Amino acid sequence: MRIQEHPVLDFKKGKEVEFTCNGKTIIGYEGETIAAALHAAGVKVLSHSSENHRPRGFYCAIGNCSSCLMEVDGMANVRICVKPLKAGMVVLSQSGKGEIR
Repeated sequence: MRIQEHPVLDFKKGKEVEFTCNGKTIIGYEGETIAAALHAAGVKVLSHSSENHRPRGFYCAIGNCSSCLMEVDGMANVRICVKPLKAGMVVLSQSGKGEIR
C-alpha cells in the first residue's frame, strides 16, 4: 500500500526497520514518516476524538491537524505525520488503549 512511483515526486526508500505500535511489530522504511509506515501496514485509525471518540486517521500529512498525535518513545503528543521513522521506536495510542487490526 505504498506509492512506488510518482510522475513528480521522488521517493527515496531507506533501509527496512522494525518498530512497535501498541505492542504489534510493524515493518517500515527508515526516514519515512511513522504515519506513512502505519498506513502502508494497514493501520487506518491513529486516534479518537476526545468528545465523541470517533476514529481519526492520517489526514493532513503536514503537521497542522491533531489527528495523528501519538506517544513516541515515551514522549506524548508527537505528530507522527511528520516524525521520521527509526528502528526500534515504540509508538502508542495517546490513551494507551489503542488496537491495531
